[in-house]
Amino acid sequence: MARIVFIGAGSVEFTKNVLSDILTFPELGESTLVLHDIDARRLATAEAMANWMVAELGLGAKVEAHLDRRAAVDGADYVINEIAVGGHAATRIDFEIPRSYGLRQTIADTLGVGGVFRALRTIPVMVALGTDLAELAPNALLLNYTNPMAMIPRAVYEGTAFRNVVGLCHSVRDTQARLASLVEVPEEEVSFVTAGANHQAFVLTFEHKGRDLYPVLDEVIARDPELRRTVRVEMYRRFGYFPTESSEHGSEYLPWFLRHDDQVEYFRIPVEIYLQWSAENLGTYEETRRRLAAGEGVEIAPAGELASDVIHSIETGTPRVVHGNVRNGGLISNLPDDACVEVPCLVDRAGMRPTRVGALPPQLAALNRTFLNVGELTVRAALEGRRDHVYHAVMLDPNASATLTLQQIHDLVDDMIAAHGDLLPEGVR
Repeated sequence: MARIVFIGAGSVEFTKNVLSDILTFPELGESTLVLHDIDARRLATAEAMANWMVAELGLGAKVEAHLDRRAAVDGADYVINEIAVGGHAATRIDFEIPRSYGLRQTIADTLGVGGVFRALRTIPVMVALGTDLAELAPNALLLNYTNPMAMIPRAVYEGTAFRNVVGLCHSVRDTQARLASLVEVPEEEVSFVTAGANHQAFVLTFEHKGRDLYPVLDEVIARDPELRRTVRVEMYRRFGYFPTESSEHGSEYLPWFLRHDDQVEYFRIPVEIYLQWSAENLGTYEETRRRLAAGEGVEIAPAGELASDVIHSIETGTPRVVHGNVRNGGLISNLPDDACVEVPCLVDRAGMRPTRVGALPPQLAALNRTFLNVGELTVRAALEGRRDHVYHAVMLDPNASATLTLQQIHDLVDDMIAAHGDLLPEGVR
């Protein structure tokens, strides 16, 4: 059976969701589940949870736990990456220092100063992982969940000999479900084509039996003033296609919202909401640990995670369409070939096969390029040890450049580098 490796398994809530899916697929119930984390306490919690779930379901799955990453990935068939380098402490830095300069963020993990520095912390670890996989599991499929998604897979395929990496994100799936609900058409009857950069993809085709559903959506929006007070609906009105990212997250990739008090208020943008979520995750971990120690176990409920769907399709031949983040190479013809783009992928026993979308509407491609420019400079900064490219990336970031002067950006970057220290690539430090 498949050897499925979890990198960053100490993220126990996410690990629980994927394990629930895998272990409730009858065809995957005998898999070898390999857990890796650099935090021994969290790894022990994840191991206890996995063993409890296997025993509770009466399955023959084997559980391994390794502090050593190479031992974990040796011979892997699938590697699910869910690391958060620096954890909650680093996340606080990503918010607190920019805040001191008057720069607002909401999630700070995809673009902006927070996204740039999350990437700079994460890329060295991912390059090391990709190098290990090229040697120890060259045929494995690396399924990445860690943000920033447009940067992490790119760093792996540009910085290592390992190429079989795909980024997975819920945003397309959740947006398509949301749109179908708004127009009151069963999702399985709606034809979608959705593509672009991760967290800035757009629904290009939205049809029911050949009928364009966008006019129906327009009628729904016209009747609902609350919908109109969301960033994603505002972006749809201005650009002509519905974006895949939530309003709070999407606002920080753009120059028009967080800089202005009235826009933050009107569109109800929850500044720094991720700090609250991150703190809540710490509480979830402690509660999980307590329940396991008390013999209470955890809930086992299929969560429909994309990684488990991909693994099931490849192992069983069950066909699915999953949106994956992969090297462009002409899949979207008016975005750079080396960029990491999000497109529909066909998944079955043959693996994941990205589909060619063609050209995006020019206004969408132009917007995506401003997004991807920051990612390219950040990846180059990490792989080439170029501190100057960190300045360049933040200078070109839409939210930072709308809020700060060039000197403020330079000083902010210096403060961030000093604060994150050894977590960053040596050349950047």
